[in-house]
Amino acid sequence: MTEPTPLAVGDEIELDITGIAHGGVTVARHEGRVVFVADAIPGERVRARVTEVRKKSFARAATVSVIEESADRRPHIWAEAALSRNPEHRVGGAEFGHIALTRQRALKAEVLADALRRFGGLTDAEIAVVAGGSLEVEAVPGDDEANGLGYRTRVRLHVDPETGLVGPYASRSRQVIRVRSLPLAAESIELSAPLSEAMPDVVTVDLIAPSADDSRMLVTLPGEKKRAGENDRVAESVGGREFLVRAGGFWQVHREAPLTLFTAVRDAIHQLVDEGRFDTSAANLDLYGGAGLLAAAMAEAAGPTLKVTTVESDPGATDDAAENLQELVGGLAVTARVDRHLADLVKGAPTVRQRLRRATVVLDPPRSGAGGGVVAQLGELAPANIVYVACDPVALARDTATLRELGYRLASLRAFDLFPHTHHFESLAVFHRV
Repeated sequence: MTEPTPLAVGDEIELDITGIAHGGVTVARHEGRVVFVADAIPGERVRARVTEVRKKSFARAATVSVIEESADRRPHIWAEAALSRNPEHRVGGAEFGHIALTRQRALKAEVLADALRRFGGLTDAEIAVVAGGSLEVEAVPGDDEANGLGYRTRVRLHVDPETGLVGPYASRSRQVIRVRSLPLAAESIELSAPLSEAMPDVVTVDLIAPSADDSRMLVTLPGEKKRAGENDRVAESVGGREFLVRAGGFWQVHREAPLTLFTAVRDAIHQLVDEGRFDTSAANLDLYGGAGLLAAAMAEAAGPTLKVTTVESDPGATDDAAENLQELVGGLAVTARVDRHLADLVKGAPTVRQRLRRATVVLDPPRSGAGGGVVAQLGELAPANIVYVACDPVALARDTATLRELGYRLASLRAFDLFPHTHHFESLAVFHRV
């Protein structure tokens, strides 16, 4: 067998792009070796510069020119990320910015389906059934009209320690890139961003644009762990309902994401109610609950008699959740790590365990997913339904495989394009105990 020609960082090679991979990169092969290529589109032939070589396993490369162009290629929405710049000087955070929005969503759907096949153990037929016919990543209101721009209500910028330059990081590095604009940011953030200023005594700059409050700038000073003003409360409006959240706390970044996920979870709970699968008096849970957004969605669907405990490790967010859910008589906000709270429930009294078996659990874990430990605990508690909000398709797929092994059936699946011009998206999966 002929050994492939050795590759070295800096080599330029021509590649036929054959597919999309998780993480916002495309896939090609060079003499049998897999190459993950940035800034390309499946179906294109490109010239790419090698940026990393992992012995014989794979290499990474960045497109420097397009030989055969896809019909879905567009001028990049961010000039500082365009092919005209050297790969190491391209800003990160908009890795799909050169692709038409409809194709972006199709690629994301491919990534989700591939993850469910490879890591979740589902067949194409099973995926089609749970997706209601065909798996799609749904657009949210306003994005097509705005070409997916101006949606971010939270932006973090970094400060170059040597120059004081303020800007985002380059793709796959911690080099601060000077930019003239933030095309994905909300207008108030775009106007207030200190892109032309030097801030030598600052480490990070967080800009937030709450939907029902004034915009804020939070700065981290050298040697400090907390950002000035991060515990100030700001108001967010979601479908006419107001939520108070910490300025530096977690909140969905897309202007339409809170309402999109609120509505999706509410509708999923409505469906469970209609099917007779939801018990308002059970020990229902909202895990990784943040400021109580999804617990409120449960309450809107299930009614005022709902009993639900929202669990969150951040004390500030728990305080916010307690206030946001104060009208819900059966609501309780608990500060705890999810795994530790579930461990206590596993050891609970038989009456508690029975209420849990009748329960519905909503969870919105971090990008790494709930993980085997938490999913195993859920399997031991055996709630009737699990409504899983996921921001990483591979993590969702792995947890799906575990849940299926523990006796759950994936009943429905939706996905939402809450991060246009990036490879990220959100999914909502509903599981029933068999």
